[in-house]
Amino acid sequence: MIVPLTLVDLEAAAALVHEVVPPTPQYAWPLLAGRLGAEIWVKHENHTPIGSFKVRGGLTYCDWLRREHPEVRGVIAATRGNHGQSVAFAASRLGIAATVVVPFGNSREKNQAMAAFGARLIEAGRDFDEAYAEARALAGREGLYPFPAYDPLLVRGVASYGLELFRAVPDLDCAYVPIGLGSGISGMIAARDALRRKTEIVGVVAEKAPAYALSFAAGEPRSTTSADTFADGLACRIPDAAALSVIRRGAARILTVSESEIRRAMRILFTDTHNLAEGAGAAALAGALQERQRIAGKSVAVILSGGNIDRELFAEILAEEGEG
Repeated sequence: MIVPLTLVDLEAAAALVHEVVPPTPQYAWPLLAGRLGAEIWVKHENHTPIGSFKVRGGLTYCDWLRREHPEVRGVIAATRGNHGQSVAFAASRLGIAATVVVPFGNSREKNQAMAAFGARLIEAGRDFDEAYAEARALAGREGLYPFPAYDPLLVRGVASYGLELFRAVPDLDCAYVPIGLGSGISGMIAARDALRRKTEIVGVVAEKAPAYALSFAAGEPRSTTSADTFADGLACRIPDAAALSVIRRGAARILTVSESEIRRAMRILFTDTHNLAEGAGAAALAGALQERQRIAGKSVAVILSGGNIDRELFAEILAEEGEG
C-alpha cells in the first residue's frame, strides 16, 4: 500500500532543500506558446547547481543518512550522470566519501562534473543497469552504503520543485515530466496531490528506452533488453516497482518520443528560450509537441531537467537540418 506524502512532509523537505538550493524559476515563453498554440511554462530545473532536479533528493537523503546512520563514512551509487552529481554534491557537504559507478562510454563532461564534486569514479558495464549491479557488488566488498536512485526519501526532496511550480502556476491543466527511474514524476505527483491540484501529469520516455511505458500499459514491471537512447537520463531498462506503482496511480499516461523528436525539442528550446537541454531535459517538450492538438489553448508545463550534454554532441544536434 502506498502512503501518500503529506504537505507537512513535503514542506519540511522543501525547507531543507532551500537552505542550499533556491527555488528555480518557471517562465512562460511566448515563442513556445506560438509554436504549440498553448500557454507553455518551462520549469527550469536546469538552473540548479548540478543542472538537474536530482540535487533536491540527494540533499534530503543525505540529511536522513546523517541523522539515522552517522556511522556511515562512504556511499556508492550507479548513474549516467545527474544522480551521481547529486550524490557527490550532497555527500561532500557532510564530509562523506562518494563512489560513483558509470557505464563505459558515459558522457565525458558528466564524468568530469562528478569528479569535480569529489566523487571517486569507476567505469563498469554496458549501461546503467550493469553499472548498478557492479555498484551493489562493490558496496558489499568495500562496506559502502548504497545510495539509491529511487526511494521515498529522495521523492520528498524532489517534490519541492513540484510545490514551487504548482504554487507559481496554480491553474495548470497539464504537466509533462521525463521519466528516468521515476523520482522526478513521483515528486510531481506527490506535490500535486498534497496541494490538491487537478493538473494532469503525463510521463515521457524515450522510444528506445520504453520500459516504463510498457510497464504502465501492462500494469506490472516490464524490463527491456536494451535502453540505447542518446538521452542518457532516460536510459532505463529495468523499472522500479515502487516508482511504477506511484506513476500508475498518479499519471494520466506515458508517451514515447523518438530520438529525432528529442533532438528537435533540444533545438527548439535553444532557439526559443536560449536554454541548453540534454536529451532528458528536452523530452518533456518533445511530449508536448507530440500532443500539440490535445493541449491547444491550455496552460501547460514542461520540466526542463538536465542541462548537461557534451559540447560536441550539442553542436552536432544544433547543426542538424530541421525545425528549431
